[in-house]
Amino acid sequence: MEAPTAVPAPHAPIRPARRDVTTLPKAHLHLHFTGSMRHSTLVELAKERGVHLPDALVEDWPPKLRATDERGWFRFQRLYDIARSVLQTPEDMRRLLRETAEDEASEGSGWLEIQVDPSGYASRFGGLTPTVELVLDAARDAEAATGVGIGVVIAANRTRHPLDAKTLARLAVRYLDQGVVGFGLSNDERRGRAYDFEGAFRIAKQGGLLSAPHGGELLGPASVRECLDTLEADRIGHGVRAIEDRRLLERIVERGVTLEVCPASNVGLGVASTAADVPVRALYEAGASLALGADDPLLFGSRLARQYELVRTEHGFTDQELADLAKQSINGSAAPEDVRTRLLAKVDDWLA
Repeated sequence: MEAPTAVPAPHAPIRPARRDVTTLPKAHLHLHFTGSMRHSTLVELAKERGVHLPDALVEDWPPKLRATDERGWFRFQRLYDIARSVLQTPEDMRRLLRETAEDEASEGSGWLEIQVDPSGYASRFGGLTPTVELVLDAARDAEAATGVGIGVVIAANRTRHPLDAKTLARLAVRYLDQGVVGFGLSNDERRGRAYDFEGAFRIAKQGGLLSAPHGGELLGPASVRECLDTLEADRIGHGVRAIEDRRLLERIVERGVTLEVCPASNVGLGVASTAADVPVRALYEAGASLALGADDPLLFGSRLARQYELVRTEHGFTDQELADLAKQSINGSAAPEDVRTRLLAKVDDWLA
């Protein structure tokens, strides 16, 4: 008697390999200057400059943060200020931007807009104007060395007087044709209403700069609405709380405003409990234009490619949808038209 023919075991369906997000061409629109520093550079410069770093920036890095209360934000800001204190020479500033651009290139970024408040560095580098000129010169050097296009967003600080913001807006407009592309508003949104900075943003907008204030991170939809209506935002840093107001979200979609969504940062500061709780999928399906950002990799421990991985794993984004997000980041940027065209074509190549 012949032995029965063996029936082959069923195979699991073959799934196509997922494309590498580090090779996906993209633009990075939400990155702060000091917060873009490599952790290894922070430790090295601190040792050279004799700056004592707390455990949260050394052995316990990345720090455990939560900024949903005043004490938590104060700790976050204190760590940021300590990190900024190691940048003491022009070469330190140049090194930071060069290394940041290298990291962006390795993660697929073809265009970077880095946000800086020159007030935080002015006393060290001869004033506001010399600081801006140093940053712009360093950006040009970094761009030439890496091939990553770089624009600078000058940001006012919500915790300072609105007249200081007007000074920064006038300064930013002066350098419109030399690398400054936008005007922002950062720091704790609970300590300064967007309404108070309308004059500064009017100067910036009339001067031809993009309006890119933070809003809808630690406060709810009302904060986003002020950025949209009072500051005439072209982009909103974070903006995730707009999901709580359907009509507001519809207006954001109608006006084509880009939301700079930073999943790891939202979790790090307690805005969301997990990356799965950041409403990326809901915002995307509502038709909002999104640009994923790393915010402050030095404090949150991850850079841009990780944000794309998070929306892939936690929100089920397909490669086609990731490519769409990359295109939204490019279209929401201030990159020159030829740079946009080239990057968009490369996104299609990534999918092909």
